[in-house]
Amino acid sequence: MTRPALRYKLASIQLLELLMKRTGRGDAVSIRQLAERANIPHGTIGNLLTGEQEGVLADTAYAITAALGVDLLVLFIPLERAESAVPRPRLQVTA
Repeated sequence: MTRPALRYKLASIQLLELLMKRTGRGDAVSIRQLAERANIPHGTIGNLLTGEQEGVLADTAYAITAALGVDLLVLFIPLERAESAVPRPRLQVTA
């Protein structure tokens, strides 16, 4: 049995925008510059910024945060953790 690829959900579009204006290195990056530094398609960054795409695979999340100069958990939440934070309806047992 193979494990599914771990996915990460973007914590906040606004935070990504802020980090692009001032990376951990102190410079600003455009969508294309960030994509180039992370070695990913620029459409991925654009889709994250518009909300069209909420999450990415682990390798992509690591590449984006490394290119921004921040720790992974500053910008992304492991999807399993994000899903577990959503309250689930309780089953009611009736007698």
